[in-house]
Amino acid sequence: MSVETWRALLSERNPDEVVTKALVRDVRLPGGAGTVALITLDNGFDHTKPNTFGPHGLFALNGALSEIAERTDLVAVGVTGKPFIFAVGADLNGAATVSSREEALAIAELGHHVFRRLGELPIPSFAFVNGAAMGGGLEIALHCTYRTISSGVPAVALPECFLGLVPGWGGTQLLPRLVGPANAIKLIIENPLAQNRMIKGAEAYALGVADAMFEPADFLEESLRWAARVVGGEVTVTRQEHDGPGNDWDKAVGDARFLVDMKLRGASPAPYRALDLIAQARTASRDEGFAAEDEALADLLMSDELRAGLYSFDLVQRRAKRPAGAPDPALARKVGKVGVVGAGLMASQMALLFARRLEVPVVLTDLDQARLDKGVGYVHAEVDKLLAKGRASQDQANRLKALVSGSLTKDAFADADFVIEAVFEDLAVKKQVFREVEAVVSAECVLATNTSSLSLTEMGAELAHPERLVGFHFFNPVAVMPLLEIVKGAATDDVTLATAFATGRSLRKSSVLVKDAPAFVVNRLLTCFMGEVVAAVDEGTPLEVAEHALDGLGLPMTPFALLQLVGPAVGLHVAETLHAAFPDRFGASGNLAKLVAAGKPGVYRPDFSLDPDAVALFAGGSAPSTAEQVRDRVLAALAGEIRVMLDEGVVAAPQDIDLCMILGAGWPFHLGGITPYLDRIGVARPRFLAPGVASLPA
Repeated sequence: MSVETWRALLSERNPDEVVTKALVRDVRLPGGAGTVALITLDNGFDHTKPNTFGPHGLFALNGALSEIAERTDLVAVGVTGKPFIFAVGADLNGAATVSSREEALAIAELGHHVFRRLGELPIPSFAFVNGAAMGGGLEIALHCTYRTISSGVPAVALPECFLGLVPGWGGTQLLPRLVGPANAIKLIIENPLAQNRMIKGAEAYALGVADAMFEPADFLEESLRWAARVVGGEVTVTRQEHDGPGNDWDKAVGDARFLVDMKLRGASPAPYRALDLIAQARTASRDEGFAAEDEALADLLMSDELRAGLYSFDLVQRRAKRPAGAPDPALARKVGKVGVVGAGLMASQMALLFARRLEVPVVLTDLDQARLDKGVGYVHAEVDKLLAKGRASQDQANRLKALVSGSLTKDAFADADFVIEAVFEDLAVKKQVFREVEAVVSAECVLATNTSSLSLTEMGAELAHPERLVGFHFFNPVAVMPLLEIVKGAATDDVTLATAFATGRSLRKSSVLVKDAPAFVVNRLLTCFMGEVVAAVDEGTPLEVAEHALDGLGLPMTPFALLQLVGPAVGLHVAETLHAAFPDRFGASGNLAKLVAAGKPGVYRPDFSLDPDAVALFAGGSAPSTAEQVRDRVLAALAGEIRVMLDEGVVAAPQDIDLCMILGAGWPFHLGGITPYLDRIGVARPRFLAPGVASLPA
């Protein structure tokens, strides 16, 4: 297909494309090495709107390369980005508008046609990676003959598999040959499936992605100086061959396939297509490899999994930053000191997070000095780990330790602006805590609870000022899980809510406004999910059958593994809370109570084999189900409970349910959260979302 044909087919696609221009200027290399045509990728916005590539951006780069190819006075071509950004890949807004496989294939072919020119010019090409380089942005660099990278680059990644795609503009073919199949698999598959992990510039250089690394302050100058030495023959770049008989390419791909099966169980096609392409890269010609990428990209662009992934991405990137129902941020009060009631593990994790992100004094209280010392000691030990890993300087570590202290009395909260409790999940205990706290804090102090299931309204019923009580529900581990459920009680006022949302933002969490309802969102749905699985086992379904009935969804862990993580006692408590509130929809398993009474940590031994004694506690049922019946039962119950939650106004919209499940329960991106999946399989009647939202257009 010619550029003119691509232009005719794609030029009207995504009329709102923010075009990344290819701005060319001549630069004289140091030492008289000659002239380089330096292309700067720039979409005209600052770093908050990164460079991306839709059809018009690709046409612009192609035009610049055509002009450069006609010149005979150049010794090299270079590519760099605007300040802080190299390029972050394809325009995802445009990807969501592709309506036919013909268009999808054209986009794949156009990207290859343009990018490969950088590696096929008669003069060497240099990528000067000055900032974030992701997806197609990294692939541009891979097509170049040489690469330099700034040590200050915060993010290098190929995140396509995270969304339901593959690196389709050369990544699966060029990267394995450059850094070896194992390292390529890390960037193409393992990191995306590990919550889309990014690496930094120094790590990319260590992997061999770049040939040289320079400091940010004079990065471009040093890169040009290095390029001059390469062009002049003073520097020779040597690279290891990775496709010879001594390199076990097949083993690397096979090991990765096993790990993908363990994590996804076949639920998402993209990582498997990526592995096939990486395997092919060992022997395929450039034309063969790129053509295979074209076909894979065309297939995946026209898949429900991609549309679901794009929906998930939009929730996390947009809706999470503009929480539905949140009050005017201008109402928020400043938080200059934080109090934490309790010094257990959860409380200590919160104290560390508040100190790190807010950089304000944090005081813990508990019932005795030993518990207090243990809590403060935990924070100090974690700070020492940050120091050892180079994530904090000695001065920063000293300041963090100085910010966190302990007190046996709540008088230390007298000048606190925000006090949160993390004590035992018992309503009477929490009510007593807040009575004591309210007696010593100022009238403006926000009172927050980390309860996972109890009624906020009941908790504040005896307070003089219940309007300043708010739910502030973290997920464990506190530093890792990105979700905050911010709960509005019957009396909670807008100033308190605004302060809670502003604090959540400062903690770098994504907050969702939740109505005061039993177990809120994530725990309510996980308890529904778990309750149906446990009920099936209680009725006689073999535990192994029920445990793996939903493997096809690619969930982060099986139901009983999740129970082991949260602890059977916690799971039982939440189940009993919901059973008391909704006895017709939530059961209370006597066998789960037996497991708790027996002191078992779950049904698994430390080596993850089943504990026969724990399994025996669930024996006795006489009405077993098949795996398919368990799956259908669970999904029907989830659909019904979500419908009730939306009718009750627990959250503003289905999108908030999905956001909570993605960020708080690790629900896979490729499912689009939970409601699109229930829509696609026909369980939700009527649909939660319109056709074409998180799925292909009808």
